[in-house]
Amino acid sequence: MKICKVCRNLVIGRADKIFCSVKCKNFYHLELRAITAIAASDIDKILHRNRSILSELIGGNKRQVKIKRLEMDKKNFHFKYQTHKNINSKGKTYNWLYDLGWMEFSNDEILLLKKRL
Repeated sequence: MKICKVCRNLVIGRADKIFCSVKCKNFYHLELRAITAIAASDIDKILHRNRSILSELIGGNKRQVKIKRLEMDKKNFHFKYQTHKNINSKGKTYNWLYDLGWMEFSNDEILLLKKRL
């Protein structure tokens, strides 16, 4: 005997069926999409804010700039949020946020980078 994931009623039908009705199935998936949209929106806001901070710190025409970590901390940069990473031949990790990135030299210094487009 299976129980519906939404209303806890008995599920009758195929062995792999998990909802008792189309109404319960639709409700479940609409709720799931809403929760996912909220989480994605929150993360997207952080990513865009981080990119704005990197863009401001790098400046207009520069390809790379070395700065103190404190400057990024003062602007509330979230270091754990990035779009992708690269590791160079020397084992150093480049963290990327779309087309802008950073590499930590030490606990104090960070190299900011802009990709060539």
